[in-house]
Amino acid sequence: MQRIRQKNTAAESVLRSALHALGLRYRLHVSVSTKPRRVADIVFAGPRVAVFIDGCFWHGCPEHATWPKQNAEFWRAKIVANQQRDRDTDTRLRADGWKVIRVWAHETPHVAASRIAKVIHGRKAKLHA
Repeated sequence: MQRIRQKNTAAESVLRSALHALGLRYRLHVSVSTKPRRVADIVFAGPRVAVFIDGCFWHGCPEHATWPKQNAEFWRAKIVANQQRDRDTDTRLRADGWKVIRVWAHETPHVAASRIAKVIHGRKAKLHA
């Protein structure tokens, strides 16, 4: 599992390119919560938007998740724990005023970028109103 990338994955890179093409600027791999520590993949600090790109296997995608037959109990527990941590992270960040956006790795980058841009522009409009 040490060889599995956690940062700068292919899905993350193409989404960042699509966001940049839309004129959006962001920070990468920012700690948005300290206790417990949570690091968002892409952060828009001003409008307080945290984006997490979730891999289908590791986060149990409802469309593409597979359950390994080898060491099944270990993997099921691992994936379920990841899902619980994701929900906990979402709850904590929302309580702190963040908008959390989760993007599945299989999503089309331009569609996901458009969805994110819409949220960013909406939150920026509220800040300046």
